[in-house]
Amino acid sequence: MWRDHGTPADSFYQVRLECTDVPKTRFRIKAGKTLSARKWRAAFTSEGYLDIGKTLSRIYRGGIHPSIRGEVWEFLLGCYDPKSTFEEREHIRQRKRAQYAVLKEKCRTMFPMIGSGRFITAPLITENGDPILDPITLQEAQAAKELSSDGQQNGASAGCEMVKEYDKRIIQWKLSLHQIGLDVVRTDRTLVFYEKQENLAKLWDILSVYAWFDKDVNYCQGMSDLCSPMIILLDDEADAFWCFERLMRRLRGNFRCTERSVGVEAQLSNLASVTQVIDPKLHHHLETLGGGDYLFAIRMLMVLFRREFSFADSLYLWEMMWALEYDPDLFLMYEDPDLAAEKSEGSKGRAKSTRQCGKFERENLKVGGKGAEAPLPISVFLVASVLKDKSTKLLTEAKGIDDVVKILNDITGNLDAKKACTGAMKLHKKYLKKAANANR
Repeated sequence: MWRDHGTPADSFYQVRLECTDVPKTRFRIKAGKTLSARKWRAAFTSEGYLDIGKTLSRIYRGGIHPSIRGEVWEFLLGCYDPKSTFEEREHIRQRKRAQYAVLKEKCRTMFPMIGSGRFITAPLITENGDPILDPITLQEAQAAKELSSDGQQNGASAGCEMVKEYDKRIIQWKLSLHQIGLDVVRTDRTLVFYEKQENLAKLWDILSVYAWFDKDVNYCQGMSDLCSPMIILLDDEADAFWCFERLMRRLRGNFRCTERSVGVEAQLSNLASVTQVIDPKLHHHLETLGGGDYLFAIRMLMVLFRREFSFADSLYLWEMMWALEYDPDLFLMYEDPDLAAEKSEGSKGRAKSTRQCGKFERENLKVGGKGAEAPLPISVFLVASVLKDKSTKLLTEAKGIDDVVKILNDITGNLDAKKACTGAMKLHKKYLKKAANANR
């Protein structure tokens, strides 16, 4: 029987010719399975209401065609409500673009290289607020000031003058700018897209503005890996920023650090709990090796498997995860949390329309209830699925933590995104069942 093996998506995310050691892409665009532009348009009514339920199942079945991936992601991440009209979404888009312009201009007044098409990789300032007079940075900053949009000072010159800074928040922000620059030049460097200086600068701008916008998180390494796909998929910088901001709503807890703990520790603890339930023998072995804190899995959780898959496959994995986790109230929870809570309180006793929910979310709703703990994200079960798949190898060959790290590093380029999601769903179901039995 003839079988459609699909069309490679590599032409949409071209790799530089000299980069020959990148993971092989498994994702294929398959007619009848992959969400196409035609199927996507057909999912909207004439007013603009989206049948998100049908769309979610299509995404899980075969991913999203790269030509529409950005606009579909905006719905999956909660930038827009599927129950809104074309006109309402356009109003939100213009409002958000204006909001981003204000944020970016504020950052530019503090440091004029923002929005100049340039970026820095050298430190600007000490922790005490004293300027670091790096000649290259000074030269770049001066050039950026001269290239300002109207060719005048515009208040940006003050940001260019290297004087002592006293505002603690501005100090913290400026301290992050060179680290963002260092990470930008390392992010997805195998892609042709980042051969252009303007694209590197756009990534730096978005991350710099976000560092100011989110004062609790600022910037942490790994965030550039999460932001990079957004500027490749969405042409408008403001749209890319808000898509990234929505993704960070899900993940920012992993990046929040205090003097006592690192945010991702909570997810690592959850991973340990899940593994203990579904594979107690493996959990005990990892504890014996001194890996009971599961720090060896930190990268997979922080950047959602960006390093374990090719660029195209990681995007395919992400959209399947988001489709599975999708909650139709996502937009409302982000835009108006008080109203969302009020709606949730008022609908108790009435089941949420599960047809509009992702498959993973539906499973959580079955066991949810008053006083129920917040459900674990699917990413935890994805990592648990990888550990389960490598259980035999880890049990027989890992004699120390270095061996665990090596075995997990060997999965790079050898994972199948669809199989990983399927495995995560199976473990999730098994975990919920065992947890329910334990609570009886």
